[in-house]
Amino acid sequence: MNTGVKLWNRAKQIIPGGNQLLSKRSDRFLPDQWPSYYKKAKGVEVWDLDNNHYIDMSIMGIGSCTLGYADKDVSTAVIDAIRKGSMCTLNCYEEVELAELLLKIEPWADMLRFSRTGGEACAMASRIARAATGRDKIAFCGYHGWGDWYLAANLADDKNLDGHLLPGLSPKGVPRALKGSAIPFNYNDSEAIRKICDSVGSELAAIMMEPVRSYSPDNKFLKEVRKLADKTGAALIFDEVTSGWRLNWGGAHKLYGVDPDMLVFAKAMGNGHPISAVLGRREIMEAVQGTFISSTYWTERVGFAAALATIKKMKRVKSAEHMIKIGERISKGWKECASSNDLKIKIVGIPPLTTCMFDYKGTIPLELQTLFTQEMLSRGYLGWTHVYTAYKHTNDMVDRYMEEVDEIFGMMKKGLEKNSIRRMLKGPVATTGFARLA
Repeated sequence: MNTGVKLWNRAKQIIPGGNQLLSKRSDRFLPDQWPSYYKKAKGVEVWDLDNNHYIDMSIMGIGSCTLGYADKDVSTAVIDAIRKGSMCTLNCYEEVELAELLLKIEPWADMLRFSRTGGEACAMASRIARAATGRDKIAFCGYHGWGDWYLAANLADDKNLDGHLLPGLSPKGVPRALKGSAIPFNYNDSEAIRKICDSVGSELAAIMMEPVRSYSPDNKFLKEVRKLADKTGAALIFDEVTSGWRLNWGGAHKLYGVDPDMLVFAKAMGNGHPISAVLGRREIMEAVQGTFISSTYWTERVGFAAALATIKKMKRVKSAEHMIKIGERISKGWKECASSNDLKIKIVGIPPLTTCMFDYKGTIPLELQTLFTQEMLSRGYLGWTHVYTAYKHTNDMVDRYMEEVDEIFGMMKKGLEKNSIRRMLKGPVATTGFARLA
């Protein structure tokens, strides 16, 4: 019936881009074939508008649902909050309870502010750092949302070169006056951040980065960044929108023995319900009072109730440990299937965010990725080359998934030998999204 495909084509006529999130656009997965919309999601199971049933072996709500979709304990807390009233002239008490819990988990921090999404929380963190230091420039690596402060890095001296640094993230609409205010560096490149600090250290309000993502820090990289932040007086901000709660209970930075001055949590903290937080040291966070950061729906009750239930359950069931083991099992399986079928792949990412990259030149990797998703979908999987693991993924699920992977990799091998990968596709090749600054 392809109800989802038809609805997606309608959506693109009335919603710019088709939806609100680049990472969920159907053309990134499987153009003209991706089901696009869901009727029901539970655990790691998804039903589309035609009642087709899938196991989600892809990005689990863009990494927001680590406990699984519609977790019973979280949903119970949310429903209770709604029944009691999700909005009021007065504040909900859960806000204070969640604040105290997060500060207990991250004892280096003294104060925090809440919002609802990761992007706006990163924008908030950048504003607070600038207010606290009285400086304008921010050095960063990685992806930190859609805000002007971040996309300013894509403004070039020559307008014709705008967008070249971070392909796919156009800076159109960002004031050119912000050019030079966001300065990028690559992860694990200590020399690059040292040069930035030597050049404009006295102008740096913050250094913002993910403590870990595609690669683990090496050569004491995080400790070097910590020293440079201290030396320049810049606030060190760890963006743990994605890494938080996946490797341990709280921030992944704990594993490396480095505390930031500010930290951003989002995604997994609410298990599918909007909630984010900016934690920080008192002397920095108090600068909020000297600027204006405020929004009505940041006080809405559901996000706080969901986060409290999610965080407590993550600790109780040790979800991070489980997600790591599942991710390691998937990574190992990919490698074994690739080896047995003589495919060239690379595995990147921390185990709960594991990624399989087809290691070929030209357009072949994207064609292989599209073929993989196409064949996985026909076998009952929302399958992509990224897998964000969840507590509801089981070893048996992974083993059954790998049987399909092995068969599909075998098809790919034959297709590569006959130079027929493109002809094996039932539709267009998937489009690319945006390039992260590694």
